[in-house]
Parts: sequence; structure tokens; C-alpha cells
Amino acid sequence: MNEERRFDVLMNVSLAVSAELGRCSLRLGDLLKLGSGAVVELDRRAGAPIDLLVNGRLIARGEIVAVDERFGVRITEVVATKGQR
Repeated sequence: MNEERRFDVLMNVSLAVSAELGRCSLRLGDLLKLGSGAVVELDRRAGAPIDLLVNGRLIARGEIVAVDERFGVRITEVVATKGQR
């Protein structure tokens, strides 16, 4: 099987893609006290790049953009991992 054909087989594989704005740690008691309008402080500053993860692994960083009435991510940096060029 040639290289192109082997690559084509992967084109229909689904991956979980998520964008992470930041993280925080809360005690269970504090989490249960949260209600509508509560603010949860994250570990990043406003305007900082967000992380783009595929199956839980960081692959890129970017910025939030508005696309019609939805949000998207403009990729600004692709993160090389061990084994990639």
C-alpha cells in the first residue's frame, strides 16, 4: 500500500478537539456554593493565548475569535512535541 493511500484511511478518524481558557482548583465545598453569576478565577490573564488540545494533548495555541454568532480559535502557534519536526 502506498503512502498516500495509507494516509487516506486516517481522514475519517474522529478526534476530540477542545480549547482550554485556563484552569483552577476548587474545594468541593466551594464548588457546591457556585451559582448563576458566580465568577471562577482561572490561572491565565485576560487576552492570554488559549490552548488547543486534541484527545487531551496540547497541539497549538491561539486566540478567541467571533465567527457569526459563535466562537472559534485562530491558531497562532503550533506546538511541536517530541518526535515531530
